[in-house]
Amino acid sequence: MSDPTWISILPPVLAIVLAIWTRQVYLSLAGGIWFAWTILLGWSPIAALGATVESTVSVFGEAGDARVIMFTLVIGALIATVEASGGVRGFVGWLESNHWVNTAKRSQLLAWGTGVVIFIESNITVLVAGSVARPLFDRYKCSREKLAYIIDSTSAPICILIPMNAWGAYNLGILEGLGVENALGVFLTSILFNFYAMAAVLLVLFVILFGIDIGPMKKAEARTQRGELLWPGATPMIDEEVLSPPPLEGTTPAARNMVLPIASMVLFMPIALYITGDGDLRDGSGSTSVLWSVLVGLGVAWVMLKAQGIFTVDELVRVALKGAGALVPLALILLLALALGDVVEALGTGVYVAQVTAGTMPNWVYLPLVFLVSGGIAFSTGTSWGTFAIMLPIAVPAAMTLELPLAPFVAASLAGGIFGDHCSPISDTTIISSMAAATDHIDHVRTQLPYALIGGAVAVVCFALLGATL
Repeated sequence: MSDPTWISILPPVLAIVLAIWTRQVYLSLAGGIWFAWTILLGWSPIAALGATVESTVSVFGEAGDARVIMFTLVIGALIATVEASGGVRGFVGWLESNHWVNTAKRSQLLAWGTGVVIFIESNITVLVAGSVARPLFDRYKCSREKLAYIIDSTSAPICILIPMNAWGAYNLGILEGLGVENALGVFLTSILFNFYAMAAVLLVLFVILFGIDIGPMKKAEARTQRGELLWPGATPMIDEEVLSPPPLEGTTPAARNMVLPIASMVLFMPIALYITGDGDLRDGSGSTSVLWSVLVGLGVAWVMLKAQGIFTVDELVRVALKGAGALVPLALILLLALALGDVVEALGTGVYVAQVTAGTMPNWVYLPLVFLVSGGIAFSTGTSWGTFAIMLPIAVPAAMTLELPLAPFVAASLAGGIFGDHCSPISDTTIISSMAAATDHIDHVRTQLPYALIGGAVAVVCFALLGATL
């Protein structure tokens, strides 16, 4: 739309309302896409049906989007292979035998630590941390809602604070495309001002150490202590027995079967960024590097297990396909989320939100406003990366025009994207966290929201104080 109006915000709002009301994420995303096309095609709902299908198919025409969907299936194959080899059980057994994890609090610290250490890509972080920690959470009667909160709040926030990953490469590409001098220096400086990401990671740690359970989370913890994994009528996003099958018969659980493939995947990420960037990590392709890295991890797992003589090639293939199949629902959600993001961009939703907030204000207002607008866009669209692509081209030129430092504006844009992403029920990271924890998605959103709002309030205050010093 050449001149977007308030109507442009209706499709993402519809998707959010439907997700909360029906608890059907697939239909909610599809409904948002269809309504957006109904608006674009002159309020023709019949024509919009065909456009909805074709626009969803066209997502595969974007190489980056296709890689993300393919990565989703491969990470499912890797996790299932590691599980079937006894790698996760061996790692959990090693932790318990060495008295590293033998209480509820330590199982939560394990989930937090895993999220901090595996920082190459948010989806990998969530899926690995969920697979490792979920059996321990069930054993020590910690709620799966808390697991989802912990892994959700140590995925994107950690990834945005570490420049040497797909997130850093993506945002550096946007900044360089905007003509920012010393884009790497600006991005590195912005990390120091990313108050929401830091608040989210530290708040999780305080919640674990001091048992800060509030609102719906407190009720979920009490329910789990009674021996009830889920609320009556709750629907887990995925069946953990499908994604986490028991080790094959005759397999001896061994921690190395998990540690070496995951370590290979993590260590290959900067190598892939270096290769795809022709010797410059900043120019590397994030989507390509993530896909290569998880394929390397899967390859290492296959070689190790074949060398151990327990698995045949046929068994490795069957286990991998079963794992990939377990994440087909996630791949479908990503496909619909990407299609919704494309049509929302065509509607000009982000442009409209930016326009209605424009105006002359004192310096201390600008950074909180950028943060909140960015959060609103991420909440409405369900994508932090899409929000970065919308907000950075708005915030950076605005800072240049105002002759203010760029790094705080970059930080406010990125922090807001993460904040809105955490609050949104249609966010892919939020959805994946629900799947990795095998909990009801809406229950995860409800239990996480109070903590996200606390982190958001802290960020608003910090950005206001920082703006007053500019």
